Amino acid sequence: MKDFQFVVLWSDVLFAVLIAALVAGVSFAMRREHLRRAWRGVFSRPSAMASLVILLCYLAVAIIDSVHFRPALEQKGDPAAGAKVVYSVEVRSLLDVVLADMRETSEKSYSEPFAAYLYEKQVMEQPDGTQKRDYPRLKYGAAHLQDPENERAADIAGRLVKAFAIGAALWLLALAVLARGVGKRQGMDLKTAAIAILRGRTAIAWDGFAWALLVVLLFGSALFTLSGPYHVFGTDATGNDVLYQTFKAMRTALMIGTLATLVVLPLGIGLGIAAGYYGGWVDDAIQYIYTVISSIPYVLLIAAAALMMQMVIEGRSDLFDTAAARADARLVSLCVIIGAISWTTLCRLLRAETFKLRELDYVQAARCFGVSNLRIMLRHILPNAFHIVLITVVIEFSALVLAEAVLSYVGVGVDPTTFSFGNMINKARGELAREPAIWWSITSAFVFMVSLVLAANLFADAVRDAFDPRALTPLRRRLRLGAAK
Repeated sequence: MKDFQFVVLWSDVLFAVLIAALVAGVSFAMRREHLRRAWRGVFSRPSAMASLVILLCYLAVAIIDSVHFRPALEQKGDPAAGAKVVYSVEVRSLLDVVLADMRETSEKSYSEPFAAYLYEKQVMEQPDGTQKRDYPRLKYGAAHLQDPENERAADIAGRLVKAFAIGAALWLLALAVLARGVGKRQGMDLKTAAIAILRGRTAIAWDGFAWALLVVLLFGSALFTLSGPYHVFGTDATGNDVLYQTFKAMRTALMIGTLATLVVLPLGIGLGIAAGYYGGWVDDAIQYIYTVISSIPYVLLIAAAALMMQMVIEGRSDLFDTAAARADARLVSLCVIIGAISWTTLCRLLRAETFKLRELDYVQAARCFGVSNLRIMLRHILPNAFHIVLITVVIEFSALVLAEAVLSYVGVGVDPTTFSFGNMINKARGELAREPAIWWSITSAFVFMVSLVLAANLFADAVRDAFDPRALTPLRRRLRLGAAK
């Protein structure tokens, strides 16, 4: 009997395509010296390497949360005798298995971070039969403590010490592996390489990577150590763990930021290069299209298109066998809508760059030799304008993540059953108006969303400086100084 049935959602397929494209892009860049030189410039900045650690952590969570399955229900008959295996309609992911302690420890209602009691008073029946309004104990949070008021601080401190010890041990192991690799390439022993890394004496800013990794491992170890006996970020109105919702929202944020590029890239690249290369009526038509799109308010246009797609999805509910499939269809449609509207900036930049490139000697020579227009655009124009594509994509990523939060806030974003930072912020509107205010849900969404957007912006700044020919001088100086040390 199979204990589960794999479920493949459209977003999982598209995300796998993006991961494959990323791996292919890395492999392609490693074989081109000019690309390797530019990426060395990116990785020579400590802020970029520190941001890379955070982005990789979000990516790892998103990948784990993209493997979906349906668990088998308990069967009364014998499967070996021909009884049909029935699977649950609830779709889970590997992240649900990893975070089972958070997922299955639901309380009755709100509770503060690290609380042992509910946030609101309730009528409780006393042993003598009388009733009293008081704060009831949580079913799971701090349930192992007999006297939470006196024991909680010491218990948390003890668990933090153990968590930091585990995080530090993992960091030392990772540092040893990294130092071994660096030392092997530069002819240094393990200790010398480790010191060079931590003091920033390498051409690649491994110091930023190492120190950021230390912070992530300490913070992650603390979260996972404390999330078992406590609700680290409290619970929401239905008693669900807020930290669990935050981890689940990471995948949605990355999906919005990355899947939209599948639509942005072909539209922006194809139309931008075509407008700049052909000119004439082709350029006029493409300019007219993106001028009309840009003249409509961004949020209003996306909201109108999202509402239309929402009506289509709800009208064809027979096409979706689970609620997760319907929510995933709405997520993918939102990515398509955002991408179909966000290509105009990339198109403008590539159009202007193509106007310059088409007049260069090697393009004119290719025309004289009878090379087709399509081959010229693919082999001569696009490779020399690809730095604009890369810079635009990494810069627009954070804008796409924030767009989901804004759209969900106004009620036209992802499905309400989908965990996202936007939905968490939307729910917090009423919670902040309470007395006393429920502050921990919006704080959790704010901290993790800002960390993702900030890391993306810092990494985008490094990419922009490295691939902009006018900004390479300081990065080359950093490389020379690192090599000299």
